[in-house]
Amino acid sequence: MEVWDLYDANRQIIGEHIRGEELPENAYHLVVHVWIKNQKGQFLISKRSADRKLHPLMWECTGGSVLKGETSLQAALRESFEEVGIKLDADKGKFLFSNIRKQIEGRKFNDILDVWLFDYSGDASLERATTNEVCAFKWLYPDEILHLYESGVFISTLKYFFDTPLLMGCVA
Repeated sequence: MEVWDLYDANRQIIGEHIRGEELPENAYHLVVHVWIKNQKGQFLISKRSADRKLHPLMWECTGGSVLKGETSLQAALRESFEEVGIKLDADKGKFLFSNIRKQIEGRKFNDILDVWLFDYSGDASLERATTNEVCAFKWLYPDEILHLYESGVFISTLKYFFDTPLLMGCVA
């Protein structure tokens, strides 16, 4: 059973929530997206396993829900190790922005999304990963990720990667 802190729109903790249960109308859970960039300017993207309930076999960045008692940064570090076997250095992380998302593509989301960017000079390893959420990964340049997005095989909820000047400034 996965338990999350519940937040109000001002990011104040108002309770807790069990994953899979309906989120209250004006309550949010915290989610992180972690963009991992190598020295060549490529980003690590991962392919979701076929058994994932949402978006199976779609490409995405690393990320997931923040657990009860965790900070956004702690979740970014945990998710990166769980999904792609990378131990990121917290000092190399840069918090980019946060966004409240009530709905995405007509579906209730009620999350607060924190987006992180990490410079990383090693490699990923599914053998070191502690979950089977990811079945493959690769390093791609932003224009290659855009091609996947335009081809419909990259999760559409990540379109901000291409629409946000802050992120585009980081990828140049």
